Amino acid sequence: MERQIKTKKFRQELGIAIRRRRHKLNLSQENFADMAEIHRTYVSKIELGKVDMGIGVGYKIAMALNLPLSRFIKEAENNL
Repeated sequence: MERQIKTKKFRQELGIAIRRRRHKLNLSQENFADMAEIHRTYVSKIELGKVDMGIGVGYKIAMALNLPLSRFIKEAENNL
């Protein structure tokens, strides 16, 4: 049970880190989704921590936001 809670919290923190960077770059979800080549509703679900994204999607997101994926993971882990 505790592992499930930590996984959910990690997803939420990862989504927050992604959304924070997107806002810093002044990108709408739609523009960002186009840059990352994913659907806008999927961006929303990721930022809200509602889905476990695959590593490939994480990489596309990181590249669209001009930061390494490890940076977002580290930020999420630090906020657990």
